[in-house]
Amino acid sequence: MYLCQEVCVKLEELLDFFWNDYISITPIAKSIHQLLEERGETIYNDHVAFRTLAVPGIGLEAFSSFFKEFGYEVKGQYDFEVKKLNAIHLENIENPKMPKIFISELRYRELSDSSVSLIEREISKIKGVSLSDLISKKDVFNISSSEYESLLKESEYAAWLCALGFRANHFTVLVNELKSFKNLEELNALLQRNHVPLNTSGGLIKGSPNVYLEQSSTMASKVKVNFSDKELLVPTCYYEFALRYSMSNGELYQGFVTDSADKIFESTNHELDK
Repeated sequence: MYLCQEVCVKLEELLDFFWNDYISITPIAKSIHQLLEERGETIYNDHVAFRTLAVPGIGLEAFSSFFKEFGYEVKGQYDFEVKKLNAIHLENIENPKMPKIFISELRYRELSDSSVSLIEREISKIKGVSLSDLISKKDVFNISSSEYESLLKESEYAAWLCALGFRANHFTVLVNELKSFKNLEELNALLQRNHVPLNTSGGLIKGSPNVYLEQSSTMASKVKVNFSDKELLVPTCYYEFALRYSMSNGELYQGFVTDSADKIFESTNHELDK
């Protein structure tokens, strides 16, 4: 029991670290948090998401091993063919109230030769560095603004990762625990009244009760990021909202829907935000 308590305390500290780093470059999330708290809401986090590359030592296996130390187990696997991504989600078996972890990795070797060379150049610089060290670093990679723009034309995901590193990509409000909203539509309406830009790819709400999950999200905040030659204003992270439905056995669905998640990924897309 003591070990479980100790692990949970360490996990809470880790999640606090991720959250504080996340809101430092995602001001919209902090504003929404405050907006909901002013309505008397207690906010529960459904899941935290991370992006990485399909590379030994920093890929899905490495991330899952890292989180297993905090009581997590892999519970689902996903494939995003067009975006060239593999993904998994983990759940905490020691404390189910802890947020799920969603991790995706880019199959970067499926990109163009120039993009592969650029990414492998950057990977070589972090060879031998532990994942725990990498996720605590703000400047993992060191690419130029033109290299960022080049990656962006082929893979928004690759450009985002090379600009921002292995930090949390988004946190997620569990709408089921909100008391002043009957559904996700009402929450979205409040956000729109407060001029929060929402992701419209695939509609404001992705999914349906038929797949036991509805999701929406903001568009990513934009902040200045230092590249090797100059600063650029780039999309950083976004805030997601998830409403889960009960399955035939009466339990809430805890997985993810690939078609919906594919649209949620667009929350960091430059073009969609124009």
